[in-house]
Amino acid sequence: MIGPAASLEERTIDITTTGRNSGQPRRIEIVFYRYDDSIYLSGIPGPRRAWLLNLAAEPHFVFHLKHRVVADLPATAAVITDPAQRRRILSRFVEEFNRRHGPDSPWPQAVLDDWVDGSPLAKVSFQETE
Repeated sequence: MIGPAASLEERTIDITTTGRNSGQPRRIEIVFYRYDDSIYLSGIPGPRRAWLLNLAAEPHFVFHLKHRVVADLPATAAVITDPAQRRRILSRFVEEFNRRHGPDSPWPQAVLDDWVDGSPLAKVSFQETE
């Protein structure tokens, strides 16, 4: 099971979204996070990501596992915009990020308010396959 102690490599996947303007498939590499029994896509604060805008327009996508297990999983994303919900979920991700990146890291210390204001966040639901 992938949890907080999992390596970055173990949590690195690809996703294929549908371009909101082009309608074409768009595949990128991204890291996923676990919070309780749910999977989330997120990242460091920054400008709005195309993948998040694509998921907001078309929530169906493919979650590609590519390490120990290789699989293409149909999924649906729910973009999370509620500030209280974002704070609750992102607080754990910020803790994980800061724990993983110590004082010698080239990454600056993550600040929860910055993540709540500017990080992408989407909850993943996996579709049943027959």
